Amino acid sequence: MPTDSEPPVDAQPDREALDRDVCRFVHRFAHRLDVHVRRVAEELGITASQVIALRELSEPITARELAARMSCEPSNATFVLDRLERQDLIRREPHPSDRRAKQIVLTAAGRRFRAAALERLGAESPLTRLSPGQQKSLRDLLQALVDLE
Repeated sequence: MPTDSEPPVDAQPDREALDRDVCRFVHRFAHRLDVHVRRVAEELGITASQVIALRELSEPITARELAARMSCEPSNATFVLDRLERQDLIRREPHPSDRRAKQIVLTAAGRRFRAAALERLGAESPLTRLSPGQQKSLRDLLQALVDLE
């Protein structure tokens, strides 16, 4: 028999069902975000990876930093950057403090293209269904889970 301080066994959430629900909802939400990014990429005439790279290029960073932000291998980021460079959206410049590295910088055309991409990403995003406070809470919860690694 449970004590006053312990909830009855029936009142405790079914951990297996809870885990299953969380995983299913995260997966479905990630899928919706992916579909949204791909739709925006198609509208802009570029790949989804290029859209993600442009979103992350808010400041000059190295290809390795970009790969980390994109959660991909550096070789994949390099491939994406090569395409953006051929489109005159980015350029590689010497890193100011590491002569072995290059930093990725948006060109003027790249800044305009990034602004258009961000505007389209923000329009009809699955995240717009949440208030800014809810978005912050979701970000903080996901950050806490990612930081567990």
